[in-house]
Amino acid sequence: MTKEELMREAIRLSEENVKNGGGPFGAVIAKDGKIVATGTNRVTPDCDPTAHAEVNAIRAASRTLGTFDLSGCEIYSSCEPCPMCLGAIYWAHLDRLYYGNDKRDAAEIGFDDAFIYKELELKPQDRRLKSEELLPDEAVRAFREWADKTDKVTY
Repeated sequence: MTKEELMREAIRLSEENVKNGGGPFGAVIAKDGKIVATGTNRVTPDCDPTAHAEVNAIRAASRTLGTFDLSGCEIYSSCEPCPMCLGAIYWAHLDRLYYGNDKRDAAEIGFDDAFIYKELELKPQDRRLKSEELLPDEAVRAFREWADKTDKVTY
């Protein structure tokens, strides 16, 4: 399939998902022009704030390919990914991202992620979500164990 055909499939999924009670977002992961997995936004039907189209597509592709490293794959999203999904795309090592609508289009219909980008620029103590470091001397033990582990699978 061409990249245009793959994007049209992501767009078709987003439109179909609206009719099925989900948000207006769809995603396709492809390898060598063939669809590996798809995902749609199922936040409200699944009562899961992380069930975005891109994350669902990444989870499905990882299961299908049996790997957490999706190098060699591309993602087609009906909309520019939110910060969470963009992070997931980077962590999954996808080679390329294509998107239809952009973040301004999403903001116009009530999906505005600008506040998250602004929050990330602030010091933790200045963010809307109050946070504080707690028991770091105990928490670091797992990090030390990981650092010393000789048979770990790095990611």
